[in-house]
Amino acid sequence: MKSSRKPQTRFLAIDLGTESGRAVAGTLKAGKLAVEEIHRFPNRMVNVHGHWYWDIWHLYEEIKQAMRAYAKLARTRLQTIGIDTWGVDFGLLASDGSILGLPFSYRDPRTRGMIPKFQKLVPRQRIYELTGIQFMNVNTLYQLYSMVREKSPLLDVASDLLFMPDLFNYLLTGQKATEFTFATTSQLYNPFKQEWAGELFKAVGVPVKLMQRVVRPGSIIGKVLPRVCEETGFPRCPVVATTSHDTAAAVAAIPAQGNDWAYISSGTWSLVGVETSRPNTSEAAFKHNFTNEGGIGGTFRLLKNVTGLWLLRRCLDEWNERGQLNYDSFLKAVARQPFPETLLDPDWPQFAYPGSMTSLVDRYCDQTGQKVPFWPREFGSVILTSLALKYRWVLDKLRALHKHPIRRIHIVGGGSKNGLLCQMAADATGLPVYAGPAEATAIGNVMVQAMALGLVSSPQEIRQVVRASFKVKEYTPGPSRQWDKAYERFCEIAG
Repeated sequence: MKSSRKPQTRFLAIDLGTESGRAVAGTLKAGKLAVEEIHRFPNRMVNVHGHWYWDIWHLYEEIKQAMRAYAKLARTRLQTIGIDTWGVDFGLLASDGSILGLPFSYRDPRTRGMIPKFQKLVPRQRIYELTGIQFMNVNTLYQLYSMVREKSPLLDVASDLLFMPDLFNYLLTGQKATEFTFATTSQLYNPFKQEWAGELFKAVGVPVKLMQRVVRPGSIIGKVLPRVCEETGFPRCPVVATTSHDTAAAVAAIPAQGNDWAYISSGTWSLVGVETSRPNTSEAAFKHNFTNEGGIGGTFRLLKNVTGLWLLRRCLDEWNERGQLNYDSFLKAVARQPFPETLLDPDWPQFAYPGSMTSLVDRYCDQTGQKVPFWPREFGSVILTSLALKYRWVLDKLRALHKHPIRRIHIVGGGSKNGLLCQMAADATGLPVYAGPAEATAIGNVMVQAMALGLVSSPQEIRQVVRASFKVKEYTPGPSRQWDKAYERFCEIAG
């Protein structure tokens, strides 16, 4: 007699963020996905002689600790493992395969002023035509160029450039490759020709042979090395190049139907955009500095990076140094605040770098002739209100670029748990907001692994599984008159 039990398949997603990392086990059974966090750990930049780096060896040890934790569970045979991280950052390998130092953090100030300097070599519009990527100091293009200008000795001995998820895939498998969604974030990849933009490498002054072959999301890189398995007790399973850019993974897991929606992947950054079938490098997209990053199934993410909850997190860190502040009580106090007169542009360049965020807000207010917040709840009100208004600004521009109407917003990621910000986003934009799942990045990571094994066949089927598996919360927009007035003022202040 055959067993009536339906088979289940288990995956491990390693999701590395700029503030923390986690390992999530995903179990797919009968068209539904269940996820379980089995390991969480802090991530941090380290400052060495005035420069900010990522402690890659700390992260690698934590990944192995996650593998040990899974091995102890051993409830179901693991099928695959996949890693996603934040974008643009990279490490260099020597010809013997050793990693050359710690990777720089994109928040390191060495890239300040690199964009106008590089545009003397290649005009701004030509860069956009080649890559479709927005101009940000953090982009890999300007990180590399800054190293060239500083005559970094690392470039003299480097044989390979590996982005952050590539590095960890390499440490696990010994194989080198770059996944498509990550390649497109660098401003070094031509999505039209589907190759590295040789013209830009020539202008930077580094050889394109540093780069790796580009593989599609869902490609198998190789198997976990025997020595890693011996060290951790982990099964020798395949490593999948999942949607290795964390935003691509989160967007893959948005529980949406149809094409009349926009998304906000909300966390340290807020990525506000729509899904398209091809890059949009129109004059309007160029003018408003929109980016075209690769997505699952040959799609693109037409979006804008907005400095997100980084602003609030940095303020909270400062206040907590003076005494513990309860986050939930803080948000309740913010919600009781009157509508703020002071507004700020979250993308003011100075906000992007490490330092005292409350002092930077003070400086911004002084420069724009506005009242400086005093109490933490006032800071919180100014920051969250300004974020919601920035979302509206981005969506207004997207409507002119996107061929489909935008009738609703899906917010995913950790910021989807901030009910106050979700309600403000609904009020500011006049659109219903559907919040969740908060674990979208890990879920997208897992589901692309499932796609690699043929268990789901398309992005639409992935989203169908997500809808069947996770609840979302709806926020209905309230009266708009106050928000309309604030939006006019925001546009004047932000320029």
